[in-house]
Amino acid sequence: MIRQSIKLLSVLAFLLAVGAVSCTDDNEEDLMPADPLAQCSTDAVTFSGTVVPILAANCYRCHASSIAEGGVVLDSYEGVVEEAHHGHLVGVISHAPGFIPMPQDAPKLAECDIAKIRKWVDAGFPNN
Repeated sequence: MIRQSIKLLSVLAFLLAVGAVSCTDDNEEDLMPADPLAQCSTDAVTFSGTVVPILAANCYRCHASSIAEGGVVLDSYEGVVEEAHHGHLVGVISHAPGFIPMPQDAPKLAECDIAKIRKWVDAGFPNN
């Protein structure tokens, strides 16, 4: 009986020690994820240097001129502007309500990439 009590007390002491230690290093940064856009620079967004590489990496497998699924072509400036002009480009990549989320069968684009494309669209989609 005494051995069982000692074992029980030992287990309880161990659990209390683990519980106390497990929270000592928690801080707001560890508990709350960092803002995904905090490290995202949209200061020098260009079509050729920013938008094209994002689209090439994520969209061309379905929306290049030779494939053009759904009639959408994103490997030309004109094709991208056509999608950007009526809000479709930002709508699909940001998974906005009423739009088919893109890329299909793949994870959503990084928030930073979406912010860069949105910045380019908001700037009037310059061909730079």
